Amino acid sequence: MKKVAVLGSTGSIGTQTLDVISRESDRYEVAGLAAGSNVELLLEQAEAFRPKLVSVATKELAGRIRDRLPSGTRIVFGEEGLNEVAAGAGADFVVCALVGSLGIRSTLAAIDAGAAIGLANKETLVTAGHLVMARAEEKGVDLLPVDSEHSALFQCLNGEPRSALKRLILTASGGSFRDKTRDQLRGVTVEDALKHPNWSMGAKVTIDSATMANKGLEVIEAHWLFGVPYDRIDVVIHPESIVHSMVEFEDTSVMAQLGNPDMRVPIQYALTYPERRPSPASPLDLLARGALHFRPMDLERYPALRLAFAAGRAGGTAPAVFNAANEVAVARFLRGDIPFLAIETMIEEVLNLHTPKASPDLETILETDRWARQKAESLRP
Repeated sequence: MKKVAVLGSTGSIGTQTLDVISRESDRYEVAGLAAGSNVELLLEQAEAFRPKLVSVATKELAGRIRDRLPSGTRIVFGEEGLNEVAAGAGADFVVCALVGSLGIRSTLAAIDAGAAIGLANKETLVTAGHLVMARAEEKGVDLLPVDSEHSALFQCLNGEPRSALKRLILTASGGSFRDKTRDQLRGVTVEDALKHPNWSMGAKVTIDSATMANKGLEVIEAHWLFGVPYDRIDVVIHPESIVHSMVEFEDTSVMAQLGNPDMRVPIQYALTYPERRPSPASPLDLLARGALHFRPMDLERYPALRLAFAAGRAGGTAPAVFNAANEVAVARFLRGDIPFLAIETMIEEVLNLHTPKASPDLETILETDRWARQKAESLRP
């Protein structure tokens, strides 16, 4: 049985990971679960999967639920607890489904423990890609993408010589406002922004999809996962979200991975790689679909993507600034503090205030992250 730890078990990716595991429970043992503050859902998960270790955000939350956990399940808390679930639960495979830069230390801890990584946390590679990829290579650990786009690229590249690769083509749904002009975005509400037409995701990722910051994070992540320079990574809008991404080769062949929008497919592929197993997702019927559509990306319409490319090319600490400023700006929008269009403005303002530092170590990255968050919190819309 494969022993699995899930970091971010109560979020969208975490719950879908556990759904995949529950359908073939004879193949998996859930060794550890890490959540934030959704303790009621965590208790349900602990009862269903009986992990030996669970983690929550704070000591107070841990004290509140300690006596409600199944016999044999130990509880830890905070960042130390998160790292203990990542590295100390005895997992062979760690799904990192945390949102934000919180996932960096725990991913590194899991790599150091020799666990394979199913990475659904974009920010880990965005902010510390040079460290994470080097550590995974040093430890001989597989790092398998869980994002649908990167899983698609990974599958298209299987068995292909990297020397034949011409470019990566990431597809983007366009998000909640893909048919609106920038003028029409003035005054849109949080409720409007959270109505994604294709995917069921958490609030932060859904807002990132609407601004295209999510795709910007994916571009930087693809750069590190596949060792491809930014001038060979393109993005196209594909409203149906059926083609999850494509690879163009030197002979002009284009390979694509297609499927209905269901995150359980890339999650399961990461868990079972290189094997393919029957999936709970509904099969794709292209005849019923009838047609697939593609639009060119407009970086003026989606300035967050333009800023992500710029931060990626600048390198060093610039991607960490992009990520941190975006996280804060999205949080401020979700709580009604700023309008939707101010998200992009804040990212750009914080980036303009920053001088990138080359080849940063982890402490420098985390220090830069804190600086960028403070700046983004202090800006007026």
